Amino acid sequence: MKPETFNFFDKVYEVAKQIPYGRVTSFGAIANFLGAARSARMVGYALNGSVGKDVPAHRVVNRKGLLTGKHHFEGTNLMQQLLESEGVIVKDNQVQNFDEIFWEPSKEL
Repeated sequence: MKPETFNFFDKVYEVAKQIPYGRVTSFGAIANFLGAARSARMVGYALNGSVGKDVPAHRVVNRKGLLTGKHHFEGTNLMQQLLESEGVIVKDNQVQNFDEIFWEPSKEL
């Protein structure tokens, strides 16, 4: 990978580390915050590589609140279990009360 790709990944990790306990954000919201509005998938790729980096990747969902990244977590339901342990309600792979617990980095950082 190119050095700027690693730099982007590091920026994604830093934003994701700021997501408060019990809140969620989206791949697109992180991409927008980083000035890369069309790079939601790159945010996802970055988070796939965040294992062992103390990044709460389970708090990042798609723009509709779906747990689209769940297959990148060990076990069948780990992403959902991590969210539920923080008080987030998940039903049918979708975060409930999404608008209420959504964290917008551009308004918070």
